[in-house]
Amino acid sequence: MPAAAHPLDRPVWGSLIGAWRPLAVQAGGALRLQPDYGPFAAAPELTAQSLRRLAAFELGEAGLDLVEPVEVTAPDGLAVALQARLVQMTAVSISGDGPDFEVVPLGEADAPEMLALAQLTRPGPFAARTQALGGFIGVKSGGRLVAMAGERMRPEGFCEISGVCTHPDHRGRGYAGGLMRRVARRILARGETPFLHAYETNSGAIALYDTLGFRLRRTLVLTILRRP
Repeated sequence: MPAAAHPLDRPVWGSLIGAWRPLAVQAGGALRLQPDYGPFAAAPELTAQSLRRLAAFELGEAGLDLVEPVEVTAPDGLAVALQARLVQMTAVSISGDGPDFEVVPLGEADAPEMLALAQLTRPGPFAARTQALGGFIGVKSGGRLVAMAGERMRPEGFCEISGVCTHPDHRGRGYAGGLMRRVARRILARGETPFLHAYETNSGAIALYDTLGFRLRRTLVLTILRRP
């Protein structure tokens, strides 16, 4: 397959050869993020020969997550556990202000609570050290973390908003949209373009992102690989 025409066509690969490079593990040219940061991996090319290098990685329970412009066939030694279409959205400006509420920066001390909130709400892959990938902020109630959002993939010139979630008991208060506005504007202020991914079937989330100023760029395919 020819090289991607745009950095966001292969956002995992772009992150692994860029901002994530110090956190990457290599196997014959293929790269994966260290497992405690997340399950993402990519081969240099989307050919059968190149994808076979992914089988050399230790997968663990989470397996390997590939985000590519086409469906990926599992190489020998691996099997497709899930395959789903994603929408990829970008924003050149962010609209509105939303409700006013106190936002706090999140760091290493908050990692256990962040992981617990992600495991409860399942906003996407979130491992023990995902919070260290960048700039997470949150909302606390009674000293307890109830909502958060942060940064994840970092292909050149772009930054993904991810880990957006709210505890079920605190939904309907505009926390998700408000946190996303803050993260997106911070990314824009750095001279980068914010982007995000959502399952193509998640119409509610896509509608929220549209109100914030995000627009569809293209569709991609999430493939999760595991041992047979």
